[in-house]
Amino acid sequence: MKFIDPSRDPWRAHDPAQQIAPAHALLAAQDWLALEPARREQLARASRIGLLLPNDFDVEALEPELGSLSLLALQFPKWTDGRAYTQARLLRLRYRFAGELRATGQVLVDMLLPMARSGFDAAQLREDQDPLAARRALEFFPGHYQADARQPLQRPAGLGWAALAVAA
Repeated sequence: MKFIDPSRDPWRAHDPAQQIAPAHALLAAQDWLALEPARREQLARASRIGLLLPNDFDVEALEPELGSLSLLALQFPKWTDGRAYTQARLLRLRYRFAGELRATGQVLVDMLLPMARSGFDAAQLREDQDPLAARRALEFFPGHYQADARQPLQRPAGLGWAALAVAA
């Protein structure tokens, strides 16, 4: 997982009313969807596009747009609110989003392992969180019994699922 340093992040907030966009334009999802399709195409040709999604946003609305998006920043307004985990899992598994999924907001070290397993590949840690502790937290568990958004469950060659259940 990549940890984002806001001072070095190339993504810049962009007001879609401005004609010139930065090379890495970050827009609110609602602003992007409110644009005319021709304007979306124009922006996508001129810049890499990233969207900031609130955790109550219905990600299904983005399905036709996902091919033109490079980044989706999912928000954790509170560390106790896990709706962005579900958004990430849906984007990776159901909608096959291949761009960067970034966790933003109240991102704590303890949340990183479930984030990685849900499909996040980047996180902007809360200011009081230590990046070194974050890296160590991701190394605590080298393997998992269950499949996740990044690594589907693999069955041994030649064995069906029924045979695995009987063998267990």
